[in-house]
Amino acid sequence: MNWQGKTVGFALTGSHCTFAEVMPQIQRFVDAGAKVVPIVSFTILTTDTRFGTSENWQKQLKEITGNEIIASIVDAEPLGPSKLLDVLVIAPCTGNTTSKLANAMTESPVLMAAKAQMRNHRPLVLAISTNDGLGLNAMNISKLLITKNIYFVPFGQDAPTAKPNSLVARMDLIMETCEVALEGKQLQPMVIERFNY
Repeated sequence: MNWQGKTVGFALTGSHCTFAEVMPQIQRFVDAGAKVVPIVSFTILTTDTRFGTSENWQKQLKEITGNEIIASIVDAEPLGPSKLLDVLVIAPCTGNTTSKLANAMTESPVLMAAKAQMRNHRPLVLAISTNDGLGLNAMNISKLLITKNIYFVPFGQDAPTAKPNSLVARMDLIMETCEVALEGKQLQPMVIERFNY
């Protein structure tokens, strides 16, 4: 697919352990010629973890995309009227974000961007990363699976013995999922084996 002239919204939420997998996927879009607009949840702005500091992750996002980060609900809201984004990716998409999206809650820049994208009937691609995907969050994932214009990066259990409810997307399939989502299709197979033994 030719990504020249396409604008990709790339939103990150607080599954810090998957950021290192996600950053190269953002670079893939840039290398393919897309304009990438970075969007972050409040957690990214304020939380340092053993996986890296907030400052470092923000710096990487700006350096890779060459764009300022959308980091407030107010700054995310114009994405709707402007129809800026051809596709919006949320990667990683935490259980918290999944549950709020499924229940129409808009309390972060990422969720406002998602609401804006859905308003425009344009593809929203979710790369889930949640320890509760086969627990209470299963019903929220199910709601989103049948929602028009929402597509999932193929996902599976990442540690079925140690964490049987945990689901994580194959982050290296984000671009491929977006390509078919722009055609109104879901990349298949969607449910895959994803063991990290």
